[in-house]
Amino acid sequence: MRMRRYILLILIGLYLAQMSFAEPIEKNYGIVEAWFNGQEATVENINLKVNEPVNIKVEVSSKINGHVAIYLDNPLVTESYRVVKGPSQMDKRIDALNVVPSWTETYEWTITPTGEWTNGNAPINIFVQFTKDVDDYESIEFTIANPYILDEQYSGSTPKPTHDPKSTDQPPSSEGSPGFGVVAALMGVAAVLLIRKRD
Repeated sequence: MRMRRYILLILIGLYLAQMSFAEPIEKNYGIVEAWFNGQEATVENINLKVNEPVNIKVEVSSKINGHVAIYLDNPLVTESYRVVKGPSQMDKRIDALNVVPSWTETYEWTITPTGEWTNGNAPINIFVQFTKDVDDYESIEFTIANPYILDEQYSGSTPKPTHDPKSTDQPPSSEGSPGFGVVAALMGVAAVLLIRKRD
């Protein structure tokens, strides 16, 4: 009985560690840091209105010779956000090819809630993959912010969408991105343990 509680606490701790960061995330192949309206990720306890603009900033640094793929992601089925200004649309990959160690790039987006999802949280995630070779890569992914979208219209001015020539229509790579799947698996194990505990 106690062992199950300890396992459950460990799994919850791993989940929180995966989703909550307050400093740059560094791995062997690179570093990623992100901000939501100037606050360092991960930002919680935010309410947004439909069409309320927010700023997302991501700084990516490579430690390798290779390629870097970056994209903003919202895991919900609905299109919770639209990009009004930035280097890519939501879920569209940006590729930086033939980078070298010490290469650094900063990406900024202005996004707004679309209104397709309200009265609930809509996370804004970042995914970055550093690739040396086809089978040699590392990924960093985390939640930049987890706003609660109110069912209210923003009354201030919203920037009009602009097209950035850096944007790409390439689909994001699913290779090497186990982070969210790992979290889902951990939560599934926790649910099984809770069910068994009740039996």
